Amino acid sequence: MFQTVLPKIILLGTGLLIGLAPEISFCEEKEPQQAWNKISPYFSPAKQWENKYGSYRSPLIFNDSTPVKTATQWKQRRSEILADWQKMLGQWPELNKTQKLEILDTTQRETFTQHRVRFEWIPGQQTTGYLLVPQGTKPKPAVICVYYEPETGIGLGSPLRDYAYQLAKRGFVTLSLGTTEATAAKTYSLYYPSIENAKVQPLSMLACASANAWYALSNQKQVDKNRIGIVGHSFGGKWAMFSSCLFDKFACAAWSDPGIVFQNDRGSINYWEPWYLGYHPKPWRKRGLITKENPAYGLYPKLMKQNRNLHELHALMAPRPFLVSGGSEDPPQRWEALNHSVAVNKLLGYKNRVGMTNRPKHGPTKESNEIIYSFFEHFLMPN
Repeated sequence: MFQTVLPKIILLGTGLLIGLAPEISFCEEKEPQQAWNKISPYFSPAKQWENKYGSYRSPLIFNDSTPVKTATQWKQRRSEILADWQKMLGQWPELNKTQKLEILDTTQRETFTQHRVRFEWIPGQQTTGYLLVPQGTKPKPAVICVYYEPETGIGLGSPLRDYAYQLAKRGFVTLSLGTTEATAAKTYSLYYPSIENAKVQPLSMLACASANAWYALSNQKQVDKNRIGIVGHSFGGKWAMFSSCLFDKFACAAWSDPGIVFQNDRGSINYWEPWYLGYHPKPWRKRGLITKENPAYGLYPKLMKQNRNLHELHALMAPRPFLVSGGSEDPPQRWEALNHSVAVNKLLGYKNRVGMTNRPKHGPTKESNEIIYSFFEHFLMPN
C-alpha cells in the first residue's frame, strides 16, 4: 500500500515553520551548520529560472480545475494525485512491516562493520544486499542506496557511485541494494506477479521493494527509523525518486541525474522502456528512442496522451527535502519542473526543501557527491 499521511506543522519560537512528517522532525539551528553552508546555494534557482514553471500543469490545481489555496486543500489534492498515479501504476501488494534483515556473513572494514544480508523485498522474492554499520551503540540515521547491483554502492564497482561506503564513513547506517539477476538478464527491474504478466509498472515495483527495505532497515536496533533517506544514480536515481515520492516514510532523498521529467528525445530518460513505465508482455520493443517503426507500449503513451509528468510525483515529497544531483539529463532548466514543488512547500509554509546541483556530464563527480553527503548530513544527522 502507498503511504498517504500529510505531515503536521508546528511553529517554533524563531517564527519559522518547521515540518514534522510522520514521526520525522527536521530541526534547523539558528546558526547555520557547516553542511548547510555547503548546500544552501543549491536550494534556489538562478534568476533565469526564478518563477518559471514551463508547460507543466500545476499540482496546485484539482482535477476539476479548482485551485488549491490552503494546507487543508493540499491534503485533499495530494490524495487525489496519489490516487491517480496508484490507478495508473498498479496497486502494490501488501508491505511486510515486521521482517528483519537476515545476516549471512560479516566483515570488519575501516570504521564500520559490513554485513551481507537477505530479506524479502517483494512477495515471494528475496534479495541480497549489504548493511554497513558504523561504530557506536546509539541508533543512527540511515540511507538506502540503490543501483544495478549492490557491490557498487559499497565501493566494489564503478567509482563515484559508492554512496553506501562513503556515507557509512560519515556515520550513517547504509543498506546497498541492486537488481543483480535482472541486470544480468537485461530485464533490469522487478515484475509482479511475474514478468509474463506484470500487474504493477516495474519502476513502481522497485519503489515497493524499497518500502519493504525501509521496514526491514527500520527494524534494526542500530537505526533511527525517523531518519532514513534514499539515494541512487541514473537507473538508481529513477528508483530512488519513485521510492521516495510514493512512500512517505523516507525522510529525504537525493536523485542523481535520473531525468526527473519525461523527455522523448533523450535516450537515457527512457521511461518508455518495458522495465520502467512501458511494460508490455514479451517480445519487448527494440531498446531505444520512440519512433514510428519502434513505438512505445503500455502505460507510457497513455501518460503522454494525458499530458501527465513526473513533477506531480515530486510534489508528493512536500515538505520532505529532496536534492536533484543533475548532470547531462537534468540541466538547470529542470527548475521549471522543480518550481512547482517549491510552490507547494511555500503554500505549506516551508522553504529550502528543494535543491539541485548541475554538472555537464551524466556521471557523478567528487564535487557533486560531496553535496549529496552534506545534504544527508544536514537533514538526517541529529543537531
